[in-house]
Amino acid sequence: MPELVKNRSEILFLYDVKDANPNGDPVDENKPRIDEETGATIVTDVRLKRTIRDYLYDYKGQEIFIREIRKEDGSLKTKEERLNDFADSSIIERCIDIRLFGCTTAVENRTITLTGPVQFKYGRSLHKVDLTYIKGTTVMPSATGRQQGTFTERYILPYSLIVFYGVVNEKAATTQNIPLTEEDIDLMLEGMWNGTKNLISGSKFGQMPRILLQIVYKEGLNFYIGELDKLISLKSEIPDEAIRDISEVKIDVTKLIDTLAKYKDKIEKVRVKVDDRVRLIRNGEEIDLKSALSDLTVEELTF
Repeated sequence: MPELVKNRSEILFLYDVKDANPNGDPVDENKPRIDEETGATIVTDVRLKRTIRDYLYDYKGQEIFIREIRKEDGSLKTKEERLNDFADSSIIERCIDIRLFGCTTAVENRTITLTGPVQFKYGRSLHKVDLTYIKGTTVMPSATGRQQGTFTERYILPYSLIVFYGVVNEKAATTQNIPLTEEDIDLMLEGMWNGTKNLISGSKFGQMPRILLQIVYKEGLNFYIGELDKLISLKSEIPDEAIRDISEVKIDVTKLIDTLAKYKDKIEKVRVKVDDRVRLIRNGEEIDLKSALSDLTVEELTF
């Protein structure tokens, strides 16, 4: 039997985009979502979960409930039709995305309301971004009778380093009888890393995962540090909007390392994966993350 999740954990995930649009807003010309007060990129939790779902379905053979399915006539399956694909008792066991993220749907004579054991905040960039408008042309006219190709236009971000923060709440799984397993969490983490890299589309090509941490707490503790995304910051010698590559920044993890050391008695282990191009600093000095966490049990994620 797969081992059920018994420990609470926190997740910190950083990835960057170059000349791409990490999460277009369909009600605003599909522009990248930007906080007008701070100038930072915003990426919704829905976008991240879509990335994970697509990776798990396309590359790992996992059943996914929330996905686009077209019928023979070309129309999309409705929620009711999708629910009818499963017997009442099998949908949670078969669909990994419901075990991870929950589900709220109601159709005639059938309702599912589950709070996801895994929750993510909106992702935000660690710096102000430079929204750029690109205009081009195509060789294909947009209508019969026209002699020239039409114009194309898109909005991109020349660079954005984005951080996501999340929590795996073992209590939400047990109280709702959701059989969330350690294997589910491993697959989700792999989906975050490899799914982000595998979004090879016109708007997303240029995304690279940079740092992934899972802080696993000891079993039975009703505890987590919280807001790990506020414990890291970006350092660069050039203005935020002029940053164009990961090589032009350093990530200050001083507060994160100090905070993990403060609560080391509550932490069972820290699971990490860091891209080779990332430079981390602590108190102004470049560090290796695994060495900096030497007071804790560290496990490297190997996907």
